[in-house]
Amino acid sequence: MAKFITAAEAAKLIPDGATVGLAGMGLSGWAEEIACAIRDSFAETGHPCGLNLKQGSAMGDWGYGNAFIGWDRSPRPEGPDTAHGNRGATRFGEAGPGLISKWTSAHVGSAFTLCDQARKNQLECYCLPQGVIINLWREIGAHRPGLLTKVGLGTFVDPRVEGGRMNECAKDEIVKLVNFEGEEYLFYPAFKPDVALLRGTIADENGNISFAHESVINEGFAVANAVKNCGGIVIVQVEYLAKKETLNPKDIKIPGNLVDYVVQARDPKSCWQAEGDYWEPAFSGHIRKPLTAIAPLPLDERKVICRRCAMELKKGDLINLGVGMPADIAKVVNEEGLTDRITMSTESGMVGGVPSARPSFGSAYNPEAIITPNEMFDLISGGGLDMTCLGIGEVDKDGNNNVSRMGSRLTGPGGFIDISSTTPKVIFAGTLMGKAKVKVGGGKLEILEEGTIRKFVDKVGQITFSGRYAPDDQEVLYITERAVFKLIDHKMTLIEIAPGLDLEKDILANMGFTPEISPELKTMDPALFCETWGGLNEYIK
Repeated sequence: MAKFITAAEAAKLIPDGATVGLAGMGLSGWAEEIACAIRDSFAETGHPCGLNLKQGSAMGDWGYGNAFIGWDRSPRPEGPDTAHGNRGATRFGEAGPGLISKWTSAHVGSAFTLCDQARKNQLECYCLPQGVIINLWREIGAHRPGLLTKVGLGTFVDPRVEGGRMNECAKDEIVKLVNFEGEEYLFYPAFKPDVALLRGTIADENGNISFAHESVINEGFAVANAVKNCGGIVIVQVEYLAKKETLNPKDIKIPGNLVDYVVQARDPKSCWQAEGDYWEPAFSGHIRKPLTAIAPLPLDERKVICRRCAMELKKGDLINLGVGMPADIAKVVNEEGLTDRITMSTESGMVGGVPSARPSFGSAYNPEAIITPNEMFDLISGGGLDMTCLGIGEVDKDGNNNVSRMGSRLTGPGGFIDISSTTPKVIFAGTLMGKAKVKVGGGKLEILEEGTIRKFVDKVGQITFSGRYAPDDQEVLYITERAVFKLIDHKMTLIEIAPGLDLEKDILANMGFTPEISPELKTMDPALFCETWGGLNEYIK
């Protein structure tokens, strides 16, 4: 039976050098109060130290978080532990280097202090595909040797490229290239975890954990099972306690026999449902929110790109929307009144409804179903999606796309590699140039001031999507506000140009390579550049 302890007591249970597993996305599943106690213990005593941190998704808040808490919208208390941007895994770096010695995650960008330590080679940093890490927990829990998959071939996680290493001091071989029945695969070996640091909403007296208010039913069970079966300890932070045998058995997501210790948070600020919301009941299925309450996008280049991406949808599609600009496609579909024609999803396990963009990406308004990310990545890896839309960091002449490392800026791939390598239709969305000033309206696009960041370059700094490894039958588009490109015979080919632009001056002169030009080069639909559209229904038919 689980023992109920304080966060400070939990921090003392973690041995030096332990491998610590996390589960969640953003602030969903994040045990904020325990993390702060671990940080404080390290600052005061030097222990625990040298931890090996393993996480599947981004765990942080990017400097977001609204200024309210709870239903009464009372002001959120401000202070060193509530300031925007310092929640999440970044807590582990606030007391200086030494607490974390190794860090493996699909997405590291929102843990700012740890990223800074990684840049300075004060800890080893590795990034792997999100679905790989999340499902590797199941392999560990079942005492299987690891995960065998094609996900990651040709990208920076391929050992022939960078092997997932994100900085100079990262030397471990955490992925292997193998030949299985005459085909190339990547093998991700299992490891031995020592501690699970998790969060739920409610714990009963027997330690059974409910995710009642969580928007994401994260991989907490898989992590807890892996740690427990390897002889480690499982610590879970919750907001509420309940009498034993009062929770619905179907609501239990982590059985009490897998839980060693429970920490009831003293402050609700330690249990935010998402980065931007303490609790949005439309995320967790407690209410269905009128979709008219979701504000449409203003008319600008972002909306143009999202509209053009939406034109690729077909009635009945199951689509995945990535973080950043792609997530705003949901607002376009909603504004056009077509959420009942398209099933939108995110890799966190949201199916249906309207996916939220930042600051609460991973959640969805009025989801039809919420499954675990383990199950969602099984669906994705098996080709169950019809289409995905993901972001553009930088793209090169071979169609490679880099969103994981920009110079010294470390981000990681998230689910980008898993999703882009197995989905039959892939759209990459982003502006052609960064920091440009443009004018949208009247059915055309006007460049007011040219940008300073070139996104279409001769060679990307890191390969997150490999154009060379793209299957021949995979349709790949790159949609910007100025032009649309298509990967044809593994060559970047310009197929559309925005109305009002000059091909040479506004597009080709701002690219680090010369693309193929389609003999059937078209003008993008001028209606995309007007205040009101109303044309999506005709396209998705």
